[in-house]
Amino acid sequence: MRSLSPFLLLLRIHNRVPFSSLPSPSIRSRFRPSKRYLSDLGFSEKLPSVAAADRRGSPSRSTSLARCAADPSSPTVGAGMEMVAKAAAASGEGSVARRFWIGSWKEALFASYTPFVVCLAAGKLNMDTFRNYIAQDVYFLRAFAQAYEMAEEFADDDETKAAITELRKAVLDELKMHDSVVQEWGIDPTKEIIPNPATLKYTEFLLATAGGKIEGGKGHGKIVTPFEKTKIAAYTVGAMTPCMRLYAFLGKELQLHLQYEGNGHPYKKWIDTYSSAGFEASAVQIEDLLDKLSVSLTGEELEIIEKLWCHAMKLEIEFFNAQPIVQPVVVPLTKLHDPTNHLVIFSDFDLTCTVLDSSALLAEIAILTASKPGQSGTDTCVQRSPSDVRNSWDVLSKQYTEEYEQCIESLLPPEQAKIFDYESLYKSLEQFSNFEKQANSRVIESGLLKGMNLEDIKRTGECLTLQDGCKEFFQNVVKIKQKLNAEFHILSYCWCADLIRSAFSSVGCLNELGIHSNEFNYEGSVSTGEILRMMESPLDKVKTFKSIIANLASEEKHLSVYIGDSVGDLLCLLEADVGIVIGSSLSLRRVGEQFGVSFVPLYSGSIKKQREVIEDAHVWKGGLSGVVYTASSWTDIHAFLLGA
Repeated sequence: MRSLSPFLLLLRIHNRVPFSSLPSPSIRSRFRPSKRYLSDLGFSEKLPSVAAADRRGSPSRSTSLARCAADPSSPTVGAGMEMVAKAAAASGEGSVARRFWIGSWKEALFASYTPFVVCLAAGKLNMDTFRNYIAQDVYFLRAFAQAYEMAEEFADDDETKAAITELRKAVLDELKMHDSVVQEWGIDPTKEIIPNPATLKYTEFLLATAGGKIEGGKGHGKIVTPFEKTKIAAYTVGAMTPCMRLYAFLGKELQLHLQYEGNGHPYKKWIDTYSSAGFEASAVQIEDLLDKLSVSLTGEELEIIEKLWCHAMKLEIEFFNAQPIVQPVVVPLTKLHDPTNHLVIFSDFDLTCTVLDSSALLAEIAILTASKPGQSGTDTCVQRSPSDVRNSWDVLSKQYTEEYEQCIESLLPPEQAKIFDYESLYKSLEQFSNFEKQANSRVIESGLLKGMNLEDIKRTGECLTLQDGCKEFFQNVVKIKQKLNAEFHILSYCWCADLIRSAFSSVGCLNELGIHSNEFNYEGSVSTGEILRMMESPLDKVKTFKSIIANLASEEKHLSVYIGDSVGDLLCLLEADVGIVIGSSLSLRRVGEQFGVSFVPLYSGSIKKQREVIEDAHVWKGGLSGVVYTASSWTDIHAFLLGA
């Protein structure tokens, strides 16, 4: 449920808040190099520092979360993520439980993207599946209560014993709630519960830990000495805490759905329980207890608790994944994808995969080229000063920005379309395509791209920072290429495809990607300033997209996914079976909505349409739907397509 808060909440806001007329970040930085990067740049042995500022441009997860915690009014912080943000803000205060939780946020995300949780969130979960889940959870909670009882025996002070007793009482209260659910949904409370393998694996791990058999301990044996036994309470609580925190997290996330579904949500009672202040208090209580019990532990013992925590999170995800889902579910997509169908994943490059626009990086190289006499490598090149080159780029950037805004305004229809109008959108984007080509012509005619060394470009690409989660996505999806029967393509306006090749070569994925972009023309290894112009517009992109799809075996079914971030990606996003917008380009949304395009979170409110995609993509593409999905990060996309 990452698309809820930034996950759903951020996306809800995107769908409700009017968009300003400001250009997107990709437009503001299209040609303009940044002065703050120039001081870090150099050539030859210093050139790898071209991307040094780039690495600073993407704040770390903990920094981002801490910023959210400092500003709780931020619209990107939802209820569930607020807990993570608070934990991040306190992560430097010595809280073991909070540190472990921050380290587990991706696992929490994957749990929220399991088919069971997705269907529950949408209120579409089959009732028999829910009944089965409740029965399995009852079996698990009984083991949970037993583990508390066992841990209490090893507590070495009255305060700890009292805390464990209170936590056990909360579990027994939770079981009472399940009893009422059992009766309400027609489950026979006297019927013996047979645990499935995932439930049994989890409960056996928990009871083994509470019994002193600690996975990750010395010799992996059973704790027997009195002194060692005092540690069992800490280890047991460490194995139980992630379950409590994860359920509190999911409860808060799912509670957001009730704001829109009201009392009509069929699983409101379950959601209310785990999003309640009382359950949150229990989660905080066990975290505080873990912190208290961890104070006297050695570094090695803390490492054991961390391993227990991580293993418990893994088993929790397996528990959710083991629930039998009988209806088609879209998450994660590739787990439902029939490998006899060909999966084709397309992605844009600039600001979809990257933190910086490639044109800004090429501008920086051009400025530094001007600072090196003779760097151009051509006799006809008139040497310019770095300041002249920078001023020229600034002029081009300003002109592009102004004309971009004018172009967007001119292609918008006077009234928003009531239904999706692909034909009118396509015609309007022909006008936009002419604008992009004219802008590129000005850059070529300026001569600013002349004289760049190919090796400098490659080293810049190797140091380029990709968006958080992008590298991991491509590395992981490439690993299972054969299993998925998949292929991957990058479609980009980038002036220099060598920059893209170097970027993906540095993360080990180049050989698996088709790169479709423009190319520099070189004399030897020095650019002439000319571009082999193969992809400059939305029309060029969609033409290449269709050509790749058309070249698939005619008898082979296929499922296409396109990931992009700007107006230039809009036609491909709509042509793909699954189009995913990453980020929040205001101009993209403005253009799309005006022509009747719907921007929908990856699954919220759109289960039916996405189910159609999975069930029969080749039939579904008989007509364009006008639906584009939204994601706030590559981690969202990873969870949506690949799951855990």
